[in-house]
Amino acid sequence: MKMGHSRLLLFFSAALIHLVIPTAAQYCYDTGNYTSNSTYRANLNTLLASMINNTKINYGFYNFSFGEAPDKVYAIALCRGDASPSECRSCISGASSDLLKACPNQKEAITWPNKCSLRYSNRSIFNAMEASPLFAFYNTGDVSDVEALNNVLLPLLNILRNRTASGNSTHKFALQSAPAQNFQTIYGLLECTPDLSKLECNSCSQQVQSFIPQCCNGKQGGKFVTPSCDIRFEVYSFYDPSVEPPPSPPPPSPSPPPLRKFSNGQKIAVKRLSRNSSQGEAKIKNEIILVARLQHRNLVRLLGFCLEGNERLLVYEFVPNGSLDRFIFACTIEGIARGLLYLHEDSQLRIIHRDLKASNILLDANMNPKISDFGMARLFQLDQTQGNTNRIKSLIPFKQTYLILIHMYSGYMSPEYAFHRQFSMKSNVFNFGMIVLEMVAGQKNNTFHIQDNGDGLVNYAWKQWRDGTTSNLVDPALRTDSTIEIMKCIHIGLLCVQENVDKRPTMASVVLMLNSESMSLSVPSQPTFLKDSRTRSNMLLVEHDSRKMRSTQSKTSSVQASEMMFQFRS
Repeated sequence: MKMGHSRLLLFFSAALIHLVIPTAAQYCYDTGNYTSNSTYRANLNTLLASMINNTKINYGFYNFSFGEAPDKVYAIALCRGDASPSECRSCISGASSDLLKACPNQKEAITWPNKCSLRYSNRSIFNAMEASPLFAFYNTGDVSDVEALNNVLLPLLNILRNRTASGNSTHKFALQSAPAQNFQTIYGLLECTPDLSKLECNSCSQQVQSFIPQCCNGKQGGKFVTPSCDIRFEVYSFYDPSVEPPPSPPPPSPSPPPLRKFSNGQKIAVKRLSRNSSQGEAKIKNEIILVARLQHRNLVRLLGFCLEGNERLLVYEFVPNGSLDRFIFACTIEGIARGLLYLHEDSQLRIIHRDLKASNILLDANMNPKISDFGMARLFQLDQTQGNTNRIKSLIPFKQTYLILIHMYSGYMSPEYAFHRQFSMKSNVFNFGMIVLEMVAGQKNNTFHIQDNGDGLVNYAWKQWRDGTTSNLVDPALRTDSTIEIMKCIHIGLLCVQENVDKRPTMASVVLMLNSESMSLSVPSQPTFLKDSRTRSNMLLVEHDSRKMRSTQSKTSSVQASEMMFQFRS
């Protein structure tokens, strides 16, 4: 017989214990209030609507932010690992409505319906373990043999905790049953928010598990929820038993110990810098300092490094599917956007990548994108929006203007970077737009030509969008996918590559656009290379600057360089 939970639950926060009788576990933080017509409430509504309208249900885990400080809103939604897409969407929708009613003016709140949790705040809540507040529900039925229960329950929870903590950055969830005397079977479930590290997930679930004897010793079931992890056990099946993992195979027969230790069987990727590279030392140190302080499921993870003697090695997590320039998958676009959003706004650091391109987007075994290669990245102050560099990012030396123009025209360099050596978060947005257009077209920008007329990818994409023939741009392999989604990706890509920096969207807006079905998109303006007057002016400016740097070169070489620039413009 299935036993229901009592409506009486225990709520623990710090040293306080309260008895409450809610219909669902909800908590309104006392960390600040907002008014109904405030910017914070408008940002909150936009963020929650984006979650509800998200039809992709990627991983059942969402971590979004929207707006600018002090009205910026952060939100996390997590669906139970065994929830179907429709159950997930319905749960998040109901949780959004209920939480706004329960906490109508609080800037920070959290709720735990049956198959999901929803949380929002005016502070960053991403990649942070929080085991308080803790809500503890318990089943009103008692077991006849408490010791027998604990002899089965505790080892089962230990197995679930280790399996959950060992999950990946998109899924930290485990469930399993175990046979027991008298009460036949115990069913258990454990989950962490996937943005936690293995150590943080293990720590959170250990804290919750250690509380079970104090609260619910001898009870037939219990449910324990915190912002970062939750545990549930019952003597009846509260989930579909068919989703349980198969039983573990028997342990292998003992084998002789290895002759030496270094390897634990983990696959790794090693990046080795050339010993002749003059920038190797600075680039590798820059990458070590930055990547070691960043943790996100859409950023490649640094495992170690070597700076001994002449060796310059970086050791990364192994991503078996290589880089994005070998694959064209529309489903990776959102992951790249999320990784950039984390770098720009949601991490404790503010990072401008400066070398974002398809070959620096790696794909793991599940085709999840990982942003890599932070050797050229720059760390910004939180209130800094733009930077300058005395060295152009390209490996092509700044000696001949036409070479710089070729790199800008065929690569990822934004106009403000190429012409004025200025970079900002909007430079990364430009790079992202180029990647999106490449993915949709199924071709690299630097090899894209249509009927030998010299059109680059940006030019061609704009003309097709302007003429209402955007489907001509789409890779035939993608034409079986959702036409609406692909057209939206092209639209977003063109918004990101606009010449005017201020008109390009932020990555927060890009993520919302990708996940919203109702959000209207602005009309993109013409990209850089179609504006003759502006382009000619900028070309002459670069020619003037570069002439100063190569004063020893002949006048003939300068004329030839100028002629080549205008040939590439047409």
